[in-house]
Amino acid sequence: MIVSARRAEPRIDLGDALEIVSCSDPGRVRPQNEDSVLADSAIGLAVLADGMGGYNAGEVASGMAITVIATEMQGIFGKSATRARSADFGVEAVRQMLCEQVRRANATVYQAAQSQPQYAGMGTTLVASMFCDNRIIVAHIGDSRLYRLRAGRLEQITKDHSLLQEQIDSGVITREQARYSNHKNLVTRALGIDPTVEMDLNESDTQVGDIYLLCSDGLNDMVSDEEIEMTIDALSDNLSRAADQLVQLANDNGGHDNVSVILIRIVREFSAPRSLLERIRSQFKSS
Repeated sequence: MIVSARRAEPRIDLGDALEIVSCSDPGRVRPQNEDSVLADSAIGLAVLADGMGGYNAGEVASGMAITVIATEMQGIFGKSATRARSADFGVEAVRQMLCEQVRRANATVYQAAQSQPQYAGMGTTLVASMFCDNRIIVAHIGDSRLYRLRAGRLEQITKDHSLLQEQIDSGVITREQARYSNHKNLVTRALGIDPTVEMDLNESDTQVGDIYLLCSDGLNDMVSDEEIEMTIDALSDNLSRAADQLVQLANDNGGHDNVSVILIRIVREFSAPRSLLERIRSQFKSS
């Protein structure tokens, strides 16, 4: 399991463009934490996974998925002080890299589950984001979420792969009724369950001042979107305190599940340098 310390100090890197904090807690009921989180501001990567499976299999699945993605992405962008950053690559290249590593993580977890009886049936949700050229690229599987707070307004960017979401989409229940449903944890997609995985990809422009939240369902099952919005907005100047407060709210409301959050603030723009060919094309267009 890969988690941050209970209280995480902000780290600013990627040319001082991103500020990232993370926090993970087992909650008030579960005996162990099957969530895993990783944030690497130097290459613009944030990943959160919520494992599932008997005994410690969920913890193994989420930790394995996070490790594969982080190791591969950090290897691609290098580990030296002069490493290439995601901001120096084109969006299309970064998108392809992220998708490939998610597929690799799926194969790794699936193979482990098939070859080791104690891990049979294990899997994990996943939400993985990369920041590149003033954009965010998100790969998403399951019901862990990514939100964006912009100008004080919270918006859910990902869409849950869950039975509950399908019931909402079909009009069987309302969003308000869904808050009290007994089927909150039934996901319709997960990483590591099948040989191949279907992921959703989201991509959008970032703005200076945006705050992005990656979270496991242990947060949004216990804390309403309105409370999440108010908390981040009120504590936007102190992301570490905001992350701790979100976890505390989930625990105060019952803490029925592990709860993990990653908060990312866009401190400044991080546009990719244009290639020589792009500069030549631009000169021709302007002449």
